Amino acid sequence: MPKTRRQETGVDWIELSTTPADWKAADPALLGSMLTQLHLIRAFEETVLELAGEGLVHGPAHSSIGQEGGAVGSIISMRSTDAVNGSHRGHHQFLAKALTHVSDGTLDPENPVTPAVQEVLQRTLAEILGLAQGYCRGRGGSMHLQWFEAGALGTNAIVGGGAPMATGNAWAQKHSGTSDITVNYFGDGASQIGSVLESMNLAAAWKLPVCFFIENNLYAVSTHASEATADPRFSVRGQGFGIPSWRVDGMDPLAVHLAMKQAEERMRAGDGPAIIEAEVYRFFHQNGPYPGSAFGYRTKEEEAHWRARDPLERVATEMTARNLIDADRVAALRAAVQDAMRAATAELLEDDPENAGKRRIRPELWPDPGFVNVGVRGDASELETLQVAEPTDRSDGWREVKFVDAVAEVMDRRMEQDERIIVMGEDVHRLNGGTNGATKGLAKKYGGDRIIGTPISENGFFGLAGGLALDGRFRPVVEFMYPDFMWVAADQVFNQVGKARHMFGGDNPVPLVLRTKVAMGSGYGSQHLMDPAGIFATNPGWRIVAPSSAADYVGLMNAALALQDPVLVIEHVDLYGTADKVPDDGLDYVIPPGTAAIRRSGNDVTVISYLSMVAHSLEAIEQTGIDAELIDLRWLDRASIDWDTIGDSIKKTNNVLIVEQGAQGTSYGAWLADELQRRYFDWLDQPIERVTGGEASPSISKVLERAAIARTEEVVAGLEKVRRGWGGE
Repeated sequence: MPKTRRQETGVDWIELSTTPADWKAADPALLGSMLTQLHLIRAFEETVLELAGEGLVHGPAHSSIGQEGGAVGSIISMRSTDAVNGSHRGHHQFLAKALTHVSDGTLDPENPVTPAVQEVLQRTLAEILGLAQGYCRGRGGSMHLQWFEAGALGTNAIVGGGAPMATGNAWAQKHSGTSDITVNYFGDGASQIGSVLESMNLAAAWKLPVCFFIENNLYAVSTHASEATADPRFSVRGQGFGIPSWRVDGMDPLAVHLAMKQAEERMRAGDGPAIIEAEVYRFFHQNGPYPGSAFGYRTKEEEAHWRARDPLERVATEMTARNLIDADRVAALRAAVQDAMRAATAELLEDDPENAGKRRIRPELWPDPGFVNVGVRGDASELETLQVAEPTDRSDGWREVKFVDAVAEVMDRRMEQDERIIVMGEDVHRLNGGTNGATKGLAKKYGGDRIIGTPISENGFFGLAGGLALDGRFRPVVEFMYPDFMWVAADQVFNQVGKARHMFGGDNPVPLVLRTKVAMGSGYGSQHLMDPAGIFATNPGWRIVAPSSAADYVGLMNAALALQDPVLVIEHVDLYGTADKVPDDGLDYVIPPGTAAIRRSGNDVTVISYLSMVAHSLEAIEQTGIDAELIDLRWLDRASIDWDTIGDSIKKTNNVLIVEQGAQGTSYGAWLADELQRRYFDWLDQPIERVTGGEASPSISKVLERAAIARTEEVVAGLEKVRRGWGGE
């Protein structure tokens, strides 16, 4: 028989519960503050359900009634500089953090509603109703509550979506020299989500001060936890990542508080992350004012059992036993917070003049419809004080350099000038500059705290970078080894980072650069060779640059690193090894948005391209003899395209050919052609023509790969088709 030996993780996994002695020892002010917060949150949530029942909450009303103990117990002693983010069921998390912030963690049951508390209640309710006075100006609503000043980073409608962001915030706290912590709240369903598990791994590997707080309410919408996993004790996840974990009764706020204090001690000391699993129970269905038993997946007996364990009753009972409060004072507290919610509601609602007996939202409180697109990205005013230079205007003063060396040089220059910049990605710290040499020399010069090699977990480390960007103390540059890997990280790339500024009110900067390379022609096949421009151009929030020369790369990367928006920087492997040149008098200039370059003037057709296809287009123009005007876009996103240069050219030539290398399905040119035909239809003599690759993504076979992509020959064919369209020879 084989020899076997039982393995041990060596990581603590603790079940913590309170004793009568714990309740006797608890600070009366702490218990009074807990009880007050619990009642404030309960009254708030009851009001939300009431308004939802009247049809006044547009969208979901995910009630946290029954789950308040986990949030209050864990947050009440936090600093304002500590941070939390949460889930779609996050009103209690947000309110606990906001109330703790405005009260310094101390609330008096005898005087529970100060002006600051009343403002929190009203602004939070206004946000949930979608009104302009809300914390996110009505854009966030019930599921996207954010107040940075209070340390509330934002609740999240994507299950598990906040975990990488919280981990990034914790990275910023640690590397800024603070002892602050971040807590990421999520439910039992998110405990199986890849982004959560990836974040746990990153936090453990890098010893980040983040707590993964699992509110195990036993159900997804209607699926019981035991149906979703073999072991529904979700804190067991910590055993796999070397993270100490606590399991606690979430209906006992003091038990949660004591577990959090133990976890805090570890995190604040620099020993890394923690996991807390609080078993709680939502008293209502997933959404709305009905119990789960009304939908048949829970019994009334089960619900009655959990209601008997209400955290509000638990704290009141224990305080009464110590003569800290009595039934009349609890009733007075309940009445006071209900009055506060009626006052908050009265400021937001009025009688509906068209429906007797009904209420409506005061019309003057809605956001102005003109605000709809404000804040999708910033206005780029941060570039106004920087040195703008146009390499095409320069006739001499050049230094020869390989394209890929210019990539590394400009990053070196910016990191030297701006200590906030960090670079992260797979293998960027090895192989003398990563897999292509784009970070050559940087690891040796700046060390492992600024050139960070990551595990293979794009969703995790990109989301972490998103949290860093939102924090604002660092400026992350992320490398995706191949652009196809963005699909692995699509939630963080598009749902989180791309939408963050707009979704949370339009003001939050998101300074992040994502570098990747188009590798068509390198034989890496279907899952490595896409051009991501078309996907990013059709998703909000992103700026996109695509340099065709080393000198352009310098100016465009400098601009990307100065902007307060997420910027995709696309490179091409065909350019990496080419002999190129950069100005010999420095690498500090920028090429701002809205500045395309005319690479060749002409009168017959406007050819529009980017990256390596600019050179292929020049070759094709020479071969055909057509008098074409070639525009190198450089900036590709809607807000940054140089529409004036393109428009002037179209009005001169009356014909357009858009040239790109990649597949038809994810085509950037399809989006651009639609924009151009709507903007300049009256000046076009024929439909816009496009050169693209085929429908299939490139294959491994050298022959089939060439057949799937566009190069000079396909541009020649495109130009000839345009010439036939105007009746040329």
